[in-house]
Amino acid sequence: MSDTSYTLPRVWQWEAGNGGKFAGTNRPVAGATHDKALPVGKHRFQLYSLATPNGVKAGIMFEELLALGHDAEYDAWLVDIGEGEQFGSGFVEANPNSKIPALFDHGQTPPVRVFESGAILLYLAERFDALLPKAHVARTETLNWLFWQMGSAPFVGGGFGHFYAYAPEAFKYPIDRYAMETKRLLDVLNRRLAETRYLNGDDYSIADIANWAWFGQLALGRTYNAAEFLQTHEYQHVMRWAREIAERPAVKRGCMVNKPNGEPHEQLLERHDASDFEFKTQDKIG
Repeated sequence: MSDTSYTLPRVWQWEAGNGGKFAGTNRPVAGATHDKALPVGKHRFQLYSLATPNGVKAGIMFEELLALGHDAEYDAWLVDIGEGEQFGSGFVEANPNSKIPALFDHGQTPPVRVFESGAILLYLAERFDALLPKAHVARTETLNWLFWQMGSAPFVGGGFGHFYAYAPEAFKYPIDRYAMETKRLLDVLNRRLAETRYLNGDDYSIADIANWAWFGQLALGRTYNAAEFLQTHEYQHVMRWAREIAERPAVKRGCMVNKPNGEPHEQLLERHDASDFEFKTQDKIG
């Protein structure tokens, strides 16, 4: 099948299953498909997630807050999007968009829901007064880069990642289109990081967490196995930044949370206590 074989119909009709590897995770309507309450653990914060680039942001944030000494203990529950768990009634209540991650803060009455990974980072940063500068100019620069990442993610994930790694066939036009945009975004980031250690200057922040989850992992070959294809080694300042953040202990832990694949010693399907990283990874209980 060539790129030009498709003839546009007058009215688009959804064909179930015509979406590649993750066809079952998407549909053209919102709302729940089945009744299923969300589990609730013992901590104030209840995270429902999966270790995708968006999902690891929340796990990293919690682990960074704990490393800083904040009372940010949390329960993290795995949401298997391949099985449609994001369409359960409890999860839809947490996030009407049926995307991970989603968070409930049970320290408030009634509990506060927070969805969208960027909103979760900002909510926790403000709640704990951490990883977000107080000074207006530095705070604004941090939010510039946080929202830049949120806006760029669809090009990298839903665009490049989908057509490069998950589409049922390889099509030149969309791969070229989104590879070009992904490389442009990497260049934007590289130019900024040529000027500063972190995105807002000298201080590690939620902007770095959000961007590293996507661009840092992509540059290091952790996402889509596309580092060679995109020649990410050419972005030397991105690589320096990506490697530095990857070595942070909290980042290593956060990437393990709700991770159902990869090396068993790196998989922590659920997280309910700091000791789980030592005793409850899949190589210990699997």
